[in-house]
Amino acid sequence: MYESLLVVSNKYSLVMGFAVIGLTMWLSYWVSGRFTKGRVHGSAIAIMLGLFLAYLGGVFTGGEKGIVDLPLLSGIGILGGSMLRDFAIVATGFGVDIDELKRAGKAGVIALFMGIFSSFIAGVSIALAFGYTDAVSLTTIGAGAVTYIVGPVTGAAIGASSEVMALSIAAGLVKSILVMILTPFVAPYIGLNNSRSAVIFGGLMGTSSGVAAGLAATDPKLVPYGCLTAAFYTALGCLLGPSLLFILMRGMFA
Repeated sequence: MYESLLVVSNKYSLVMGFAVIGLTMWLSYWVSGRFTKGRVHGSAIAIMLGLFLAYLGGVFTGGEKGIVDLPLLSGIGILGGSMLRDFAIVATGFGVDIDELKRAGKAGVIALFMGIFSSFIAGVSIALAFGYTDAVSLTTIGAGAVTYIVGPVTGAAIGASSEVMALSIAAGLVKSILVMILTPFVAPYIGLNNSRSAVIFGGLMGTSSGVAAGLAATDPKLVPYGCLTAAFYTALGCLLGPSLLFILMRGMFA
C-alpha cells in the first residue's frame, strides 16, 4: 500500500500536498473548536503542528528540509515554497480597498507604523539579549516579531540563514498566540469595545490570525474593523523590513 501511495504522490505531488495540508487544517480547527472554544485560532495550531511535523521529518530522515525529505510528502515543498508564499502576501495586499483604510482615519495609519516599529524593536532587543549582533540576523528576528510572515520574507531578501528565519517564525507565532489568548482578558481595561478602538488594536498588533481570533472571542462585531488594519500590517512590514529597517540596522550594527 505504501508503494502505491508513493507512486501516486510522486506523480501528483502537488495534489498530495494539498490533501495533507487540508487534513492538517481540518484537524487544527477541530482541535481549536473542541478543546479551546476557538480562543486559540486554528491557524496557530496548524502552524505549531506543521513545525512539529517538520522537526520529526528531519529527525527520521536526517535531511535538511524536514518533512519534505519524505518522498510521500514531497509535494508540500511546492506549497511551502517562496513562489506561493510571496503570491499569498501580494494577494493579501491587493485584496484590501485603500478607501477602507482611509475611513479608519489617521489613528489607524499611525497605529500601523507604531505597531510595526514597536514589535521590531522588541524583537531586536530579544535577539541582542541572546547574542545576535549582525544586522542581518537582528533585522530578520525583529521582522519575525512583527509577524511570522514578515520575518522569513525579510530574511530571504537580505540573505539570512535558515536557522535565523526559523527563529523569526517562532517569534511571530508566539506573538500571534499571545494576542489570541490575552485579547479577551485585556479588552475591558483598554476600551476595546468599539470599531475605532478595534481599528487601532489591529494596527498595533498586526497579526491577522491573532487579531481575528482575539476579537472574535471579545466581540465578533469588532473582527472586520481589527482585520482591516491588520491586513495592511503584513504588507507594510514586508515593505519596510528588507528596506528601511535593514538600512537602520546595518547603520547601527555594521
